[in-house]
Amino acid sequence: MTTSSLFPVSINQLLFFSVQNCMEKCAGTPGIPGTPGASGLPRRDGRDGMKGDPGPPGMVSGPQGMPGLPGRDGVPAVKGPQGEKGNKGERGEPGPQEKISLSFAVLTLEGKITEVGGKILTTNGKEVNFESTLKACEHAGGSIATPKNQEENDAILDIVKQFNRYAYLGIRESDVPGEFQYLDGKPLIYNNWYTSEPNGKGGENCVEMYIDGSWNDRQCDQYRLTICEF
Repeated sequence: MTTSSLFPVSINQLLFFSVQNCMEKCAGTPGIPGTPGASGLPRRDGRDGMKGDPGPPGMVSGPQGMPGLPGRDGVPAVKGPQGEKGNKGERGEPGPQEKISLSFAVLTLEGKITEVGGKILTTNGKEVNFESTLKACEHAGGSIATPKNQEENDAILDIVKQFNRYAYLGIRESDVPGEFQYLDGKPLIYNNWYTSEPNGKGGENCVEMYIDGSWNDRQCDQYRLTICEF
């Protein structure tokens, strides 16, 4: 018997089938993973590359010419004909002097005008707070009566006695508590404070005149007689 009849398949084929069969049925258990390798050393930054070539220039607008010479002045226009006369406007509000005259005309009939040292003192007999007194006097073209000497103080006192009412004066407390000044911010050149007054120290900003002519600091929301000066 020859070898070829006993082994119809070649040895190489047998080995191939054996290896393939073992790979399909006899696979081994996976091994334990190996220890991770150490991290590599950090690398240095690379050097800057070479500067590139400049790009082409941008678009340029059309050529700019030299500024031209200024033009000649035109011929003066002919003055047009005068327009028609407009309608007469409404009468405006009376000015300060006219308001004073109107006040005089009304108050003279009531006998409530006093003149002293170039000042004219008037009253409408109404009692209002300080702001309303100030607005009433300013609307008439004047201000709140403000005595700057004994003579003027006595003239205001005459009106106070006539109505038997306290009256506001054109004096207010400054930013410094306890110090008073005229409404235009100037310091007082005359005063006639009542004993121990002023004593409000920031809580009483206005000034009133008593019926004896002395002064007292008072809150500005009290109603007092309106006396104006012009």
